[in-house]
Amino acid sequence: MKHIIVSVILLCLGVQNYAQQLYEGKITDNSNNPLPGATILDSNTPSNGVMSDIDGVFKIELQDTKEVTVSFLGYTTRIINLTSSFNTIRLTTDNVTLDEVLVTSASREIQKRSEVPGSIATIGAQNIAETKAFGIDQLVNQVPGVFMSTSRAASNEQHFMAVRSPISTRALFLYLEDGLQIRPTSVFNHNTLLEMNDLSFGRVEVLKGPASSIYGSEAIGGSFNFITKNPTEELSGSLGFQVNDIGLTRYEFEVSDKTSDKFGFYIGSQYVQREDGPVQHSDYEKVAITFKTVYDINPSTRWTTVFDIVDYRSDMTGSLTEEDYNSSNYESDQTFTEREAIAFRARTTLDKFWNDRNKTSFNVIFRDNRMDQNPSYRIRQFRGDDRQLTGFGSGEVNSNQFKSFVGLIQHKINFDFANSSLIIGSTADYSPQEYVAETTNVTVDPETSRNIDFSINAGDFILNYNADIFNYAGFFQYEISPINALKVTAALRYDGFEYDYNNLSDGVVGVDDSVDNFNNLTPKLGVNYNFNPTSGVYANYSQGFTPPQVSTLYRNRNELRGIKPSRYNNYEIGGYFNLASKLKLDGAIYLLEGNNTLITLRDDDDNFFNTNAGKTRSYGIEYGITWFPIKELSITHNGSYAKHRYVEFFDRGVDFSDTDRETAPSLLGTSLITYRKDLNNDFGFSITAEHELVGEYNTSFEGQVENEDGTFGTETYDGHNIFNLRATIRYKGFEVWGHALNIFDELYAARASYNRFRNQNSFTIGNPRAFHLGVRYNF
Repeated sequence: MKHIIVSVILLCLGVQNYAQQLYEGKITDNSNNPLPGATILDSNTPSNGVMSDIDGVFKIELQDTKEVTVSFLGYTTRIINLTSSFNTIRLTTDNVTLDEVLVTSASREIQKRSEVPGSIATIGAQNIAETKAFGIDQLVNQVPGVFMSTSRAASNEQHFMAVRSPISTRALFLYLEDGLQIRPTSVFNHNTLLEMNDLSFGRVEVLKGPASSIYGSEAIGGSFNFITKNPTEELSGSLGFQVNDIGLTRYEFEVSDKTSDKFGFYIGSQYVQREDGPVQHSDYEKVAITFKTVYDINPSTRWTTVFDIVDYRSDMTGSLTEEDYNSSNYESDQTFTEREAIAFRARTTLDKFWNDRNKTSFNVIFRDNRMDQNPSYRIRQFRGDDRQLTGFGSGEVNSNQFKSFVGLIQHKINFDFANSSLIIGSTADYSPQEYVAETTNVTVDPETSRNIDFSINAGDFILNYNADIFNYAGFFQYEISPINALKVTAALRYDGFEYDYNNLSDGVVGVDDSVDNFNNLTPKLGVNYNFNPTSGVYANYSQGFTPPQVSTLYRNRNELRGIKPSRYNNYEIGGYFNLASKLKLDGAIYLLEGNNTLITLRDDDDNFFNTNAGKTRSYGIEYGITWFPIKELSITHNGSYAKHRYVEFFDRGVDFSDTDRETAPSLLGTSLITYRKDLNNDFGFSITAEHELVGEYNTSFEGQVENEDGTFGTETYDGHNIFNLRATIRYKGFEVWGHALNIFDELYAARASYNRFRNQNSFTIGNPRAFHLGVRYNF
């Protein structure tokens, strides 16, 4: 009997040793959104696996192990040791595989494209890798309705932008890095993107239309979110070199690693230089470095830090006269104009997951930025009564510098009912700014019209001030799904601005010291109806708001009409469809109505100044079509047709109401045909043919130009069609690529504008035919 009892005990112990254990848990992303369909596999027995349900919940039985491998498309795979308590497992997005199904730009939280009631486009890691862009414009111009206008032959990353608006330098676009602003509100610069390191981009998201309810002012035409690369699981990196026959060379270096289960880093650096380009006085030089660390302190706490530094200097070529443009005479009138910029940004984010329903993000940002200019657009050549050059002119040197101290806190709550969630947050941005502008005397060669020398009139200030800029805001966004296919989004934000302006040249120049306050309440309401996870329709109403830029306000305060905040109302409907993975369609129809839209005019002395137009209206359609006739081939066309109108506007007593706005092409389009083939793991290639279309547009106000017969008409630019070719070959760790740009060598302008004093157009020259070669070793 004793032996029997011992045998039973041993048998029970053996059963206990080899019994299966049931584990439970939930798979979510870093915004606490459940990930249905995630795969959970037994690491010892891969045939033993389960998938998470619609709420991200799973149950799995394991024997002799606690280790599972968790994976989900678009996220980094994790190996986890499960515990006997409920396991919450968060997956991090993988920039290499993440596609347009998941986005972050609409709320600073990861969410499905089908939950965003707006027009949003993603340029993913594969697209970036295939494009091999050496300019940000080569990326963002693939988005329907986006036209970043630059000239790699002359502009050196200095650019204009058009999204649901004319081609301009206006503060209508918000530039973000990882969901946080690159520059403070009210210190906008249309060349902000030259302060970016495009080598560090893991993906780019473009949200078109006003997004002020989350991001605040300046998010009017669109928001551009440049998402930095995450650390890789294993040690990796690259060495690259690029060169072209229009004077540009570029060196690149990257290294990334996850040195432990908790800590990883990424470093990306580039040096670019141009010398002796096709346009005279167009040299430039740039160094950019990005350093990112990600530290998983514990399963519920993540600490991310990003440092950026950019050192940039460029000649400022200026525009060409109509005669020089048409005769292909690219000898610049400038010999000394330039722009220098140094930008430093530090951002640290602490993400705390309190439980599977609550997450808080704490963000601290520091910026230190300086831009010095001797700008070509401020030079005026003096002419005598006979309209001949006198040999003299005037100009300006200016310096704009600021520091920023920013705090942002955002909390997301997921509720039990109707798949609803609430985002609440607040932010404060304190940015002291110093600005000084002094006049210069310019020496002009009357025979060549070249500006050959200058001297600074020290103490002859145009502006000389410091201003403490304080922006504070609170916001919320609530989402609810009354039924599974329907998502309703409502958002509201309050912004307050205070400019404490101190004129350092009281009684000499500028306006009196003052404290100016602006505030705004910005709502948004949107609805999504989804037929399936990748197809649906949406509608939204949103508002946009932008206060006057500080330098604009105090430079132009004494103008007759002054400078007022601009406000916009946006109405939009659209849809997105994915048909059997063979055809992708997206489109939007929008109406954007502006009040007090800021525009740039010239005074009677040919000096630029800013003022408000009464009312403007932009409306149009944007669309994107991608067809995959076979796996290796894709055919894409992205386009837009829009009208940009003055509804109420007077200038110098002339009524320009109900007319088309200038520098506002109706047609924009990009078409691409790409063939890609991976023959094996070691060898592959891709070839892309690209067509860029910019339609005709007015360069002057309607009826502004006096014809020879005494009638009045409108000056125009005819638009252009440019064709490019790109090819890349990959062998093991090596990549070699080539670009043939403007292969038919068409004469075209990156931007054309009317000069009423010359009674003709001026042109920023586009790229002549150019060949670009690059090589990279990936390890």
